[in-house]
Amino acid sequence: MKKLFPYIALFFSLVCFSQNEQLAQYYFDKGDFEKAKISFEELLNNQPSNSQYFQRTIDCYQQLQQFDVAEKAIQTRLNTYKQGNLLVELGYNFQLQKNEASAKKYYEEAIDRIKKNPNEVYGISNSFERKVLLEYALKSYQTATTLQPNYNFNYQMALLYGQLGNTEMMISTFLDEAYANPQNSIQIQNQLARFMFEEGDENFNEILRKALIVRAQKNQDVFWNHYLSWYYVQQKEFGKAFIQEKAIFKRNPESLSSIVNLGQLAIEEDDTEAAKEILGFVLENTKDLELLIQANSYLIEMKIEKAQQKDFATINTELASLLTEYEISPFTLSLQLIQAHFVAFNLRKPEEGKAIVKKALELQLNDYEAAQAKMELADILLYEEKFNQALLYYSQVEENLKNDGVAHEASLKAAKTSYFQGDFVWALKQFKELKSASTQLIANDALEYFLLINDNTVADSTQTALKQFAKGDYLLYQNRNQEAIAQFQSILKSFKGQEIEAVTLLRLGKIYEKQGEYNLALSQYQNIIDHHADGIYIDEGLFFSAEIENNKLQQPDKAKPLYEKIIFNHQDSIYFVEARKKFRQLRGDKEL
Repeated sequence: MKKLFPYIALFFSLVCFSQNEQLAQYYFDKGDFEKAKISFEELLNNQPSNSQYFQRTIDCYQQLQQFDVAEKAIQTRLNTYKQGNLLVELGYNFQLQKNEASAKKYYEEAIDRIKKNPNEVYGISNSFERKVLLEYALKSYQTATTLQPNYNFNYQMALLYGQLGNTEMMISTFLDEAYANPQNSIQIQNQLARFMFEEGDENFNEILRKALIVRAQKNQDVFWNHYLSWYYVQQKEFGKAFIQEKAIFKRNPESLSSIVNLGQLAIEEDDTEAAKEILGFVLENTKDLELLIQANSYLIEMKIEKAQQKDFATINTELASLLTEYEISPFTLSLQLIQAHFVAFNLRKPEEGKAIVKKALELQLNDYEAAQAKMELADILLYEEKFNQALLYYSQVEENLKNDGVAHEASLKAAKTSYFQGDFVWALKQFKELKSASTQLIANDALEYFLLINDNTVADSTQTALKQFAKGDYLLYQNRNQEAIAQFQSILKSFKGQEIEAVTLLRLGKIYEKQGEYNLALSQYQNIIDHHADGIYIDEGLFFSAEIENNKLQQPDKAKPLYEKIIFNHQDSIYFVEARKKFRQLRGDKEL
């Protein structure tokens, strides 16, 4: 026990110390600088070398305008520890008193310290950045790299150029760094993308495009083709990205996987023509079975997505032909599952669809492949209104692939199954958990249904309207679009002016839009804009209307004010960034 006592005492002293630090920070955050000062001074007395406590103490002095006390404390610490960053602190203390001459004197002294010892750049530049003295921070890095060329501060300097509004130098420095150290490319691309979509000025994208093209022309290194491809993908110009990918392939014809991925991105963004061209190129230039199956799967799925009833026989024949050519095996599982889904949902032959999946499950599949097959079987069972059997298979997928993205997808489908059944309590619980899923699409989908159930339960405790709405959603799931339209129209008549009205208009709008009936879709969205402007679906109403006017009806003058309303009135919308980009394009900004 005697041996244990010192450890217990140490533990409690650490806990007390931690609580004192939290209390000091609480006072500081609250703006009670007098109490914060006393607390941080006490902490600093116990740990004199702690730079964080020292900095907070100085911050308190300065907030209380006790500049003389702050100067004395900084000078004393400078004499003791000889750290160059304290010169920045001294200068800043004078700057707060509007004494620019003295401030500049100490800032220049700090730069001189780097000239004598370049290693001091780390502390000094960090202090300049924390004080938002960006030009001095930049000068710190430039001074150090001039003296020690092996130092690399390109990334930090590029960010500073951006903050200072020097876009060309920012881009140039970032690209130089990416080329010199390709391992940093993803981090740099993330920063460039942030400026492209969030913080960039109107000319940023054009400057970046020109800089990339100049480098590609001068250097001829395939690295710049990759970068240009990335740039065009950010702009959703998949045809231009494909030109770069073809140039890469000609010089390195070992793999087409990046081109297949580009085709998939084009499909996701509904650029059908570009996707067909890209995937067609893959089919012409590979004998790799996996890539052939992947490309054919994407192409046939595109055809099914756009198909009318008259096209079904041709598609069915094409699917059968592909499976005859490539044979039934684990390699062709994606085609088998597409065929099963098409037969069940489009040809309305669920028994045949189930037979195809069950035959696939007899193959030697790995866990992921088996999960995909079971998910498709569950989907078809749900189509047949065999809810409990569907839930059983979704649960098996969740159990077999715990915490995986596929398991989250199964959880989402299970939640929707409960929703279709009218078990809103259980569905709401599941959707609430899935709102934080790692996959953004699943999280967004879960949030949509969570809000739908929650809002309409609060508005109507009997959930009468919600039950009718869930029935309409289930008809949509079964691909019975005309019956779904009739169901949603019935809801609009029976529950006019109630909470369910706005989301019903949104559903109808999306159905009409998918069917190519754009004027009917616009009328639904306009109803939301006119009568539900204070609701949660107003940004959807505006954005979907703008997209139809801009992309389908070729009416940019009508689209522009709709995008503009999102920019100025709905900054928290998930459509904000895209609306801003489209608005700038319509306004005539260059290459945005």
